[in-house]
Amino acid sequence: MSRLQQQIKLIKRPVGLPTNEDFEFIEAPIEEPSEGEVLVRTVYISVDPYLRGRMNDVKSYIPPFKLNSVITSGVIAQVVESKSPKFEKNDIVIGSLGWQHYSVAKESEIRKVDANIAPASAYLSVLGMTGLTAYFGLLDIGQPKEGETVVVSGAAGAVGSIVGQIAKIKGANVIGIAGSDEKVKYLIEELGFDAAINYKTENVKMALNKACPNGIDVYFENVGGEIADAVFPLLNKFARIPVCGAISAYNSESIDIGPRVQSYLIKTSSLMKGFTVGDYGSRFQEGTEVLAGWLQEGKLKYEETVTEGFDQTIDAFLDLFEGRNIGKAVVKVSEIE
Repeated sequence: MSRLQQQIKLIKRPVGLPTNEDFEFIEAPIEEPSEGEVLVRTVYISVDPYLRGRMNDVKSYIPPFKLNSVITSGVIAQVVESKSPKFEKNDIVIGSLGWQHYSVAKESEIRKVDANIAPASAYLSVLGMTGLTAYFGLLDIGQPKEGETVVVSGAAGAVGSIVGQIAKIKGANVIGIAGSDEKVKYLIEELGFDAAINYKTENVKMALNKACPNGIDVYFENVGGEIADAVFPLLNKFARIPVCGAISAYNSESIDIGPRVQSYLIKTSSLMKGFTVGDYGSRFQEGTEVLAGWLQEGKLKYEETVTEGFDQTIDAFLDLFEGRNIGKAVVKVSEIE
């Protein structure tokens, strides 16, 4: 095995939409594990919209990336060498690791995944942070009830696609908002949404009025912007709004200003609550077990947009902001041996 590897570093703070010039591929030595550590080989890298926020040097719920440092995200890897009694060679593990071919991780930084329950990449999607985000955000904050109307923005994405399916499991009427006819068809025909709206070709306000004749009880927010503006006038009394993301503003170079939400919340006594999946860290096992059960029972489906090759990682990340992915976006770096 060569003792050099490729890494991807952030070398500039992006202004607006990131470009390839904000990143750099470099060669660096492969480190050796010490006691209590393992050397792992990257199999899949998760690319996620929230990473864009970490590229800004601003206060947030998670520290920003340091310039000239390796970018990190969720990674599925295979153990190459172990100096920990908890792991053996060839174990499949998950952790927040670097965008590089090999990583040295402390035993506390990774955990094993069971590839017999689902393919390893599923632990970055339906059985990973995106699935858990959907599970806790919808059920803890949204609390959908049978017969209620649930609207999901970014509905064909990694989180939104799971949110809609869980809402259907709970007996809700589910409307998804997505950005292409292909995605609309996928939501209705594959995932069982009751209706879906292509925000790029339809008047969202008019389409929501037609799709939600009884108003909206739960709005799972992934997008923000004009789509959210179209939702608020349709909120029912005691509506719930889990705020997971606002991708429409992630690359904005100006302050995101729109209609004010306060009057809608007051008139309907609605709850609007932001969250991150880390808020539910103590309950991850519960969520994973329930999601795995639904998956094995055939109640949940998931889609992945898999980009092949470490050298395509940046392009896969940038594609998120063009809406080119259906379901979870991952980069396949190597094969499991």
